[in-house]
Amino acid sequence: MMKREGRVNDLIFCAPNFDDNPYWVNSLPNSRIAQVWDFLHSRDCVKLFDQNGYDLCPLELLYSQYNLSPNSEVKMHRNSTHHSIQKDWFKQPHKLSGCVLNHCLIFERKGYSGPALDQLLYLARKNPLIYKVIQIKPKWGIDFSLDYVDKDGDCFEVLHYEHDSFSFEDANMVKRELESLIFDTDFEESAQYLKSCKEDWKNLEFFDQSDWKCGFFGIPKERFKMVIWQ
Repeated sequence: MMKREGRVNDLIFCAPNFDDNPYWVNSLPNSRIAQVWDFLHSRDCVKLFDQNGYDLCPLELLYSQYNLSPNSEVKMHRNSTHHSIQKDWFKQPHKLSGCVLNHCLIFERKGYSGPALDQLLYLARKNPLIYKVIQIKPKWGIDFSLDYVDKDGDCFEVLHYEHDSFSFEDANMVKRELESLIFDTDFEESAQYLKSCKEDWKNLEFFDQSDWKCGFFGIPKERFKMVIWQ
C-alpha cells in the first residue's frame, strides 16, 4: 500500500492494476472433467448466474482455478455465495465516525477464448445453459463508497461511484481519474458542505442523487450494471 505525501484525507492507496487480458483460455484437464461430469450437465453449474455484475457462477469458479493470473485472485464479496475477481483499491485506518470507507474495490469478469471456448462449446451441446458462460463479454469495473456519520446521528453517503466498461482502456482511464479525485479531495470538508445543503439532494431518487453528487465532485455520471452477454 502507498501513502501519498501531503494527502488531504486518511485513505491509503493499495495500488492495484487491472489485468489487461480479457479472456481465459485454459481448458479443464480431462481428469477434472471426469470428476465433475454430472455437475457440468446440471443446472447447478450456472446457479445464480449474474447477468450484469461480477459474481462468478460455479462454472466460472471452476475455470478460474486453471486461468487466474499470478496477481489476481477470487475473493468472497458480501457473503459465501458471492465470489468475484476483485482487488482492494483504497483502504482506511480503523475509525467509527466522520468519513468512513464502506468499500473500495476494482473488479473484472472474463470472457473465454481458445481451448477454453472450444471446450465450453462442446459441453454446451449437452447442456445449453453453458451458453450463458460462453456469451460473457469481458468487463472491468470500479466501486468506491464513502459514508459520513457523526455522534449526533447524521448519516449519509458522501460519494458512491461505480463505473463498468467493456473496454480495458476506458476502465483504466476512469480508474485513474477517480484516483486523482480521491487523492486530492478533503472528504471531511466535502461532507460538511453536503451536510449544509442536504435539503438540495436528500429527497432525490437514486439516479438523480447520484447525478447531483457527481456534479458536485466534477466527475462523469455513473455507469454500471451493464449486461455482460454479447
